[in-house]
Amino acid sequence: MKKLIAATAVAALMTAPALAQDDAIPVGIILGFTGPLESIMPNMGNAAELAFTEASESGQLLGGRTIEAIRADSTCIDAAAATAAAERLITSDDVVALMGPDCSGVTTAVVNNVSVPNGVPTISPSATSPALSTIEDQGLFFRTAPSDARQGQVIAELLDERGVSEIAVTYTNNDYGKGLADSFTSAFEALGGSVLISAAHEDGRADYSAEVGALSASGADTLAVFGYADGGGRGIVQASLDTGAFDQFVFGDGMFGESIIEAIGSELDGRVVGAVAGTDNDGAQTFAQMTEGTSVDSTGTYAGESYDAAALLVLAMQAAGDATRAGIAEQVMNVANAPGEQIGPGEIGRALEILAGGGDVDYVGATGVELIGPGEAAGSYRIFEIDNGEIVTLGFR
Repeated sequence: MKKLIAATAVAALMTAPALAQDDAIPVGIILGFTGPLESIMPNMGNAAELAFTEASESGQLLGGRTIEAIRADSTCIDAAAATAAAERLITSDDVVALMGPDCSGVTTAVVNNVSVPNGVPTISPSATSPALSTIEDQGLFFRTAPSDARQGQVIAELLDERGVSEIAVTYTNNDYGKGLADSFTSAFEALGGSVLISAAHEDGRADYSAEVGALSASGADTLAVFGYADGGGRGIVQASLDTGAFDQFVFGDGMFGESIIEAIGSELDGRVVGAVAGTDNDGAQTFAQMTEGTSVDSTGTYAGESYDAAALLVLAMQAAGDATRAGIAEQVMNVANAPGEQIGPGEIGRALEILAGGGDVDYVGATGVELIGPGEAAGSYRIFEIDNGEIVTLGFR
């Protein structure tokens, strides 16, 4: 398994004296580096490692210790593979915490089968299934991405405002897809809209013409696609354009990314509106500035959430006074919320210093972190469209 410490850090940081590798604290980064979202995962991993490097190079973490980031592949969709990867991180690499997993189904499997049995705190930057709000996690699972209960409502309101009254829905056949489809359907119908068909699709097929034919037969003019930009969702959109079945599309967060524009091209211009977790607060703007010229694209899907998840882990270590699994889990909610001095991106070193001195911090980060209820983000969403081959931000809500 590849082990590495990210080399890229905020330019303004002073580099602390290197410590022996034995002093490094192992933390797992488990994301779908292969699978239907593989184009966005390297950026998410780099964002998390940016926070870890920031903490390491500050010299303030637990008296000068560093973080060793250890990557593993969740595949996004293979629960058995994700479980095995997480077990290796925990048993072989002895990680004290997990940043990830990414997709909802594999996250549920990892939390149930690995995190909880081994007492390992786990913060997902992108698992959004509403079912994760009630998972029996024994206080070990958190997420910096909001639940799809919120995303479904946002998309429904967006379409209602645009005068869309009838729609067809296709969703990837897993926890994420079904959860978002159900949330959207409930919200859309409550606003007076009609979902004429809601049908699952499988990822990895070469031909989606049959699925598109069934969706088109509903008579809807607009298709909501709650799938993956590198998987079946893209195949559904391409088949729809090839056959002329649909001209207008609504994308959920799993469809957000440059890869689908690169694959399909100008046919998407003016035909897509969608939502992805995001904010335009001061933290987001600072994060964009501090990542210029680095390996992190601040506008990438769940980049800010990945940075924030990693930051919460290191701040929880400091608040606990040691890098123990139980201590980290106990302190995540404390460092994420008031009271305390508000901490933005690029200020991890300052936060560590405050905590070392016995003070409190309220980590706001790149995404306006505020953990509610069962340790999940309240969240806000970026509304976007595709025009002239680019993703264009229309606003936030």
